Order: sequence, then structure tokens, then C-alpha cells
Amino acid sequence: MPYRRLPNTDTARVRALNAALSISMRVNRFDLAYSYSLYQRIETFLPHYELAIRNHRQALSQQSSRSKKYNEKLRKARLYVSHFIQVLNFCIIRGELKPEVREFYGIKKNSKATPSLLQDTKLIEWGDKLIKGEQERTRNGGNPIYSPSIALVRVNCENFKQAYNYQKTLQNNTHRFSEKVAEYRTDADKLILELWNEVEKKFDEFSDEIKREKCTDYGIVYVWRKGEREKLEQLKKAEQDTLSLPFTNSVESMHQKQD
Repeated sequence: MPYRRLPNTDTARVRALNAALSISMRVNRFDLAYSYSLYQRIETFLPHYELAIRNHRQALSQQSSRSKKYNEKLRKARLYVSHFIQVLNFCIIRGELKPEVREFYGIKKNSKATPSLLQDTKLIEWGDKLIKGEQERTRNGGNPIYSPSIALVRVNCENFKQAYNYQKTLQNNTHRFSEKVAEYRTDADKLILELWNEVEKKFDEFSDEIKREKCTDYGIVYVWRKGEREKLEQLKKAEQDTLSLPFTNSVESMHQKQD
């Protein structure tokens, strides 16, 4: 026999609750297959649940739509920071600057490697170090580094920092709305379980097939196990074939043989 399958997505949950409410347009509310108090609870709950789902989807969409611009600003900031450090090292290799100047930027005196900039927070951290270090070095009489200049590094790092903060805000919004939907989801599951139990109990007096038809009108979903529907169809066909056998002709043939 088929078994009922409770909804496991937000869309399916909303569909199940809407089905239970929409049938009241065809049936008097007090003649529904479930209690009127449950009807009122669903009617009050559903708009809040749908709003939470919309807010979450909108937050996800907004976060996704901004990701392209964010990644471009990330790419440029990483490019300018890494290039500035490379130029600094080239200046030291050519003898234009002493190795000690690396310490202005928070880099070890004899380190020739470019620090890891894979993490967004590390990129912001190193951008700030370069800007502060270049200002301090030039304030002490050093010549500015060009190609890229620290001004270009600052512009691109600031652009990325703004994008990073905004993206974090979007992520926080998405997380907050996701948690809200999860709270409503738990309540929705409880309502649907209570609803389906009441509806099935109401139609217990009917045969299994008629009961399923009536329950389906209320949004209950039944799923057949593999091969069950085919077996039931074969059984029905066998019963029909048995009922349609030429019983009368068989009886007459038996009488003729006896004569």
C-alpha cells in the first residue's frame, strides 16, 4: 500500500498548507475534515512563513548578484598589494633600497617572499600594513615607490574593504533570514503532521482507495513503493476478467455433456 510522504522542502510545505486552506473555498469551514481551531492557526501562521521564505531568497539573490563585483575588487586589490611587494623587493635587489626598509611594512628584513593573500582578511591586513609602512618610510626621508604607487594601492584596498564589509552584511542578513525560516519550518512540520493526522482520521470509515482520494484533496501526498501500483492494477484486471467470464455458456455446456 502507498505511504504518505511529509513535505521536505519549503515549497512543498507551503503547498501542503495552502491546499488545506484553499479547500475551505469549496467546503464550509465548519465542515472541514480537520478542526476549525487548526484552520485558524494555519491561516495565521502561513503568511509569516511565506514572508520569511521570500526574505531569505531575496537575501540570497542579492548576495549572489553582488559576488561578481566583489570578486573583481578582490582581484584588483590582491594584484596591487602583491605587485607593490614585488616592486619593493626589486628595489632592494637593485640596491635602490636597503633590506631594512621591509620592516616598515611588517615584513622581516631578509624575507623575499610575498605573504599569502588568499584569505580576504589577510589581504585587508597587508593592504593596511603597506599603506602605513609607505607613509612612515617616506616621512623618514625615503623616496616613494611607483608602479604601482601607494595611492593606487590605497584606492583599490579601500574599494575592496568597502565591498568586503558590505558582503559580510549581506551574508549576515542571509544567515539571519535562514535561521528564521528554520524556526518557521519546525512549526510548519508540526502543523502539517497534526493536519494530516486529523484528515486521515476523519476518513477512516472509507475504503483505502476512497480515503486516499479524499485525503489528497486536502494536500496529503501518497507515494507508491516500487512495483506496488503495477501489482494493484494487475489484481484489479484479474478480478474484472473473473467477473466477465462466460459463466452461463459454461453451465449449458456441462448440461449438454451430461445429456
